[in-house]
Amino acid sequence: MPRPLRAELFNPTEVCVVHCIQRCVRRAFLAGEDPVTGKNYDFRRDWIRERLESLAAVFGIDVLTYAILSNHLHIVLRTRPDVVAIWSDQEIARRWLSLFPGQRVDEFLGQPTQNQIDAIANDGNRISEIRQRLSNPSWFMRALAEPIARMANRQDECTGRFWEGRFKAQAIKDEAGLLACSMYVDLNPIRAALATTPEESRHTSAYDRIEGLNGKTVDSMAMDTIVISTEEAGKIRRTSSPEQLRDRRAQARRPRRGRAMLRDAWLAPLYLDESTQSGPQVSNSKVRASDKGFLNMSLKDYLRLLQWTGSNRPSLGKPQTPREVNSILKRLGIDGSVWIELVWRFKNYYQGSSAGMPENMAQHASANNHRWNRGQRAVRLLFASG
Repeated sequence: MPRPLRAELFNPTEVCVVHCIQRCVRRAFLAGEDPVTGKNYDFRRDWIRERLESLAAVFGIDVLTYAILSNHLHIVLRTRPDVVAIWSDQEIARRWLSLFPGQRVDEFLGQPTQNQIDAIANDGNRISEIRQRLSNPSWFMRALAEPIARMANRQDECTGRFWEGRFKAQAIKDEAGLLACSMYVDLNPIRAALATTPEESRHTSAYDRIEGLNGKTVDSMAMDTIVISTEEAGKIRRTSSPEQLRDRRAQARRPRRGRAMLRDAWLAPLYLDESTQSGPQVSNSKVRASDKGFLNMSLKDYLRLLQWTGSNRPSLGKPQTPREVNSILKRLGIDGSVWIELVWRFKNYYQGSSAGMPENMAQHASANNHRWNRGQRAVRLLFASG
């Protein structure tokens, strides 16, 4: 069955939540240890995490949850066109040029010039197009996947595809679907037997949030984009050797280390207080698009539910549900045994283009002129059994 059209899954002009999966082609290793060659590629997880941090500081997109596995990765993104709409034309141009310089490599100085920024900012059609791209998950995933593929191919001394194809996307339609998807993503290393607890699941958003809760800091990966005046750009070109220009370009593309931040500072805050968090909530931290949460629960409640969900598998029978966990699930209208089944077998139930409560899946299918979504019937039966 062909994948659904991107227009059926998200609209860059509207706030929406998307679950993205990017998988390596054939036997290519994203990370982990290749049993055939004996090579260990775990360091590539850091490539991806650092790139995610860099992109979160530039795009008008919130990174909600992520997990990096041996041959694929999961990311849950929330588009923020409402945040992008507040940015000035100059800011839009500056952010875009920090991602896509748009000049030949031998002419690129490493930082955009004021003339370049003005040329884009004064072009109304171009600015309108870029505004949409900065809140478009497809452009976010492109800016993530292409550099990683080039680095991996260079290291493996080969050419050709590194990724299987375009990323798979799934629209998240409600809070229950978002909570289940977030926990499914955070528990992926445990499902893959790479870890036994969320505290051990490195390169996941759960690990980052736990470390941040404990006050652990890391160097910020957000890139500083310094605008160069036209006069300074001309002087640099006239007085610098090709080697100096090359070094300047390389230095400008690296994040400036030495600025400590909490390990989860670049992720969207988890708790959404709808009574106070109205409007875009644009972030002033320079490491993420906004300070708006996405789940109606505290981080401690989320981690408590995550820990309980990760320690109970469907094969172990109906679990004993602690009072504090039961109160969370009761608010969502979900039975504990149904919840365990839903999270651990998320991809079996939510096989199609949307995830959420059965009625919201049906509404999504109808809005796109489909009779149903794959998995919709199984989800309805699962909730009915609870």
